[in-house]
Amino acid sequence: MQQRRLERPSTSHCLVVGGGTMGEGIAILLLRAGVRRLSLVEPRLEAHAALRERIAQALAQLELPAPAQRLHLTGELSDLALDDVDLVIECIPEVLAQKQALFRELAACMPPDTLLTSNSSSFPISAIAAGLPGPGRMLGLHFFMPAHVVPLVEVVLGEHSDIVCAEDVMAFMRRCGSVPILVRKDVPGFIANRLQHALAREAFSLIEQGIASVEDVDAAVRFGFGFRYLAAGPVMQKEHAGIDIHAAAAATIYPSLCNAGAPAAVLADKAASGRLGMKSGEGFYTWDAAGIAHERARYARVLADALKAIADELPAVDP
Repeated sequence: MQQRRLERPSTSHCLVVGGGTMGEGIAILLLRAGVRRLSLVEPRLEAHAALRERIAQALAQLELPAPAQRLHLTGELSDLALDDVDLVIECIPEVLAQKQALFRELAACMPPDTLLTSNSSSFPISAIAAGLPGPGRMLGLHFFMPAHVVPLVEVVLGEHSDIVCAEDVMAFMRRCGSVPILVRKDVPGFIANRLQHALAREAFSLIEQGIASVEDVDAAVRFGFGFRYLAAGPVMQKEHAGIDIHAAAAATIYPSLCNAGAPAAVLADKAASGRLGMKSGEGFYTWDAAGIAHERARYARVLADALKAIADELPAVDP
């Protein structure tokens, strides 16, 4: 069992490796929580100025001071003093070999009681940790975009992860104002993405069969049952509605649900042809610069309003 070092944010030095969208959001979350020091490694030196400015702007919107004295942004892991790092969060691209190489480097240069975590959503934590010395300190720590807005974070146990380390990370994330859940088995997609993909499989099947348009599928989720999910998850909602009613409906509906083992062609064909959504200007919807700006502003506003609606149910930041 590893000696526990992770305590309160205000006494902790956290290292985020990767300054892309996820790494940036996680950095904002940790700085908002008041970590003593936040080291951020981003190899693209040309991106540093804009990255630092976006982080400062996000904190300013929360009426928090600029992180100049607590944020240490660098291009190389070797530029940092690592002897007092308490928690590492890896956010590099989803390439297994790159992640494995990074964690080999981290295991070699970090104190043996530093907690090592990956934000990967694609690979089993056990695969990333394969061959590492002291694998008990290796965990998944999976955030959701935007990481500083969406409260949920999944703490994932790999095959050799130490449950005491996981409990420490969960307690730390609560002190950061997040809602951690424990993934007890290292299954593909963990918990939230498995639920999300189960919904998406049926959604794209309905579109492919001509049962519903893209717009109507989106509306059914946003303004129908999905609208209720902010107030109650799928289990609690059935407590409200009646488990007997759900069980009876499930017996009728389940046999006709999509159980395909591959993505629907209507989805796979879009990806194969480069119609990737906003990043390419077309997906299921068509996008121009003005439309993207409008949609992103609307999306951010709705998320912010939703966060306010559940604010009294979230853990308070406890630095």
